[in-house]
Amino acid sequence: MNRKFAVAALAAAAALTIPLVPSAGAGGKASTKVTIKGPGEVFGFVKSNKPVKCAKNRKVVVFRVRPGKDKRIASDTASKNGNRYQWSIGNPGLSPGRYYAKAPATPNCKGAKSKILRVERPL
Repeated sequence: MNRKFAVAALAAAAALTIPLVPSAGAGGKASTKVTIKGPGEVFGFVKSNKPVKCAKNRKVVVFRVRPGKDKRIASDTASKNGNRYQWSIGNPGLSPGRYYAKAPATPNCKGAKSKILRVERPL
């Protein structure tokens, strides 16, 4: 009877310590946010709680929303501008429509999509 009690106590103690041991992937991927401004010069910023890993030199792709697969317009790499990381595709002459920027996920960082940029027809 003592042996069964000792084995059960040992198993219970082991079960209690397992949740306390951090896993190799504790914390997961760092969050990322990307913004877009336009319609003249189209640019934005990549933001993250780990900027050196997730914003510095981060690829950003601009897409036009359309039925089916969205159309890739251009891409850039974010670089430091003051204390932020900025990307810019210059003035691509966007036609009226809806556009967004996307920073694809990386091994250490989550992916992100900007809000929609609406380009209106000139008056």
